[in-house]
Amino acid sequence: MKVNKVYLGDCIEIMKSLPDKSIDLVFADPPFNIGIKYDTHNDNMPYEEYYKWSEKWIGEIGRLLKNNGTIYIAIGDEFAAEINIILKKAGFYFRNWITWYYTFGQNQRKKFNRAHTHILYFVKDKKQFTFNDKNIRIPSARQLIYKDKRANPIGKIPDDVWQFSRVCGTFKERIEKHPCQMPEDLLKLIIKASSNEGDLILDPFGGTGTTAMVAKRLKRNFITMEISEEYYNAILKRLDGKVAEIRKNKKVEFKEQITLFDAMRLSQKLR
Repeated sequence: MKVNKVYLGDCIEIMKSLPDKSIDLVFADPPFNIGIKYDTHNDNMPYEEYYKWSEKWIGEIGRLLKNNGTIYIAIGDEFAAEINIILKKAGFYFRNWITWYYTFGQNQRKKFNRAHTHILYFVKDKKQFTFNDKNIRIPSARQLIYKDKRANPIGKIPDDVWQFSRVCGTFKERIEKHPCQMPEDLLKLIIKASSNEGDLILDPFGGTGTTAMVAKRLKRNFITMEISEEYYNAILKRLDGKVAEIRKNKKVEFKEQITLFDAMRLSQKLR
């Protein structure tokens, strides 16, 4: 099995070719089945079809993960409960239901704006798994505000609500065309917490290659796969450091700048 490789094709078929118990950590950000316009994937499957498809790829991950392996799945409101049930039926053990809260939420006209994504954190064995708490601790309120001597001097483990901005079109790390890009800082937290240097990380839905990129920087090995040839080529360029060739044009019209500035100023007033 080759590592540090990007595969082009259907993730289920590719995973079938990989050996049992070969993966240490999985991060999956599957299509949410809410009608997002991808290059090739149909993001509007009938309910039962999407459910059965999710069972198939999660089942393959169960076979691939080592006994002490870990899986994180990012998913939207519409199917978070179903993915949770599928993971439990597949024999995984629940650890956390994480809420990723992001600024610049998705604007809605007839309901509350959406400003979060669910991240389901499960392990294959409830007693044996990697969790490097010292790698991810942050200063606590007891330390910073209250100067409480009882505070742990190395900080606290982060809460299960994570705040990272979505990767908007004007952001430096934004990659062209793909509608859903994970922030690098979010993947850093997951990879530092649940893997060690030299471990093998799998992302079955490559997207813009964020998991592979962060794994590479943190001295982990990776395998990722992408069904779209356009997105696949973008991942290869990103891993080769050729981001300038795929980065979205950063020029913003004056009107858009004013609108963004006003929105930010209003947000600050409301806090």
